[in-house]
Amino acid sequence: MEPLSWSEIALRMLGLFLPVWIALIVTFALSITFKRRLGLYGKLFDSPIGMVGFAMVMFWVFTGIFGGAFDMILTHDVLSQSATMKNKGPGTPFTQMMGTPDPGAYPYYLLGGDNLGRDVFSRMIAGAWEVIKIAPFASMFSFMVGITLGLPAGYYGGRLDTLLSFMANLILAFPVILLFYLLVTPEIVQTGIPVYMAAVLFLFPIIFLLLLWNSRYHTQPSRRNVYVGVTLVIGLWLYSGIAWDADPLGLVSFPPNLLVVFVAVVFVNSPTVFRIVRGLTMDIKTRDYVAAAQTRGERPWYIMLWEILPNARGPLLVDFCLRIGYTTILLGTLGFFGLGLSPESPDWGSTINDGRKLLTMYLHPALPPAFALLSLVLGLNLLADGLREESLRD
Repeated sequence: MEPLSWSEIALRMLGLFLPVWIALIVTFALSITFKRRLGLYGKLFDSPIGMVGFAMVMFWVFTGIFGGAFDMILTHDVLSQSATMKNKGPGTPFTQMMGTPDPGAYPYYLLGGDNLGRDVFSRMIAGAWEVIKIAPFASMFSFMVGITLGLPAGYYGGRLDTLLSFMANLILAFPVILLFYLLVTPEIVQTGIPVYMAAVLFLFPIIFLLLLWNSRYHTQPSRRNVYVGVTLVIGLWLYSGIAWDADPLGLVSFPPNLLVVFVAVVFVNSPTVFRIVRGLTMDIKTRDYVAAAQTRGERPWYIMLWEILPNARGPLLVDFCLRIGYTTILLGTLGFFGLGLSPESPDWGSTINDGRKLLTMYLHPALPPAFALLSLVLGLNLLADGLREESLRD
């Protein structure tokens, strides 16, 4: 077979991304149709910048889901190697020197092969799933830690604020990359420190939800008890499996390498979120509606979670989008240095690093994951700009 031309490569890639295009069209159609009922998310579709950013982000989210989770886009196994395909250019017909060729294998390496003869296109797609698995959820955990500590620090002030601010500043005193690098080094991992950090940090989502339900439904004990009970059962079950790898049902577990990276991201990001939440709380607690809630006799945690926090959602949503972008860059940096995830992982940082070694001779192994990383972070920044514009109008 003859190698594919660039136009043929583009057409084949467009066809492989068909599930992603369909999902994007459905998402935009439903969102635009019901945008007036969707609050701040619906208002995002009044911002051209926000829509472009949202489209770029959701493209990689759907690519990660359909490609990494369901194997609907991958053309080859991300770990399979072919000696004859080493550093072959984009559109090269696939051949296998050893073993029995798979009759159902895709006939081309659309974006060429890397230095080990692996398909660059498939590894780029699978790399999106590695980012989607870590960055949003790690950022969400960071926000739960930062909100749970930042609200009382800003609301009460005093010694509590001094102590928590000192601890946050102590962590922020270290350069982010250096701290992140130290937390995932094999020597630190062998001490078991990341596991103990996970045991502490992963309690905060449970604590946050318990405070949320108790403050909202403290006048309805039966309803509160149901919410608290469900949260404790599900939360402690997930906590035992994720933090300690001790799920009694054997359904929930976290790979050790992934746990280390996840904990490092949460630990590094939480102090910054804490400072943002603390500052917003100190500003909002002086507003009239907070004074009115205090006059009504509302409890402090009700005021913090149901009066102050909703009115701080604009800046927090913007920072959340930006923080996912920072986390994506950090994950790429770790992969580039060969830390954190397993060596054979198709994450974008590792793939860029593998391609960098032969960059003067072959551009195709390093450029696709680099452009993928660039486009996702750019999309998150544009999405944050759109949310900021609409939150200011809100």
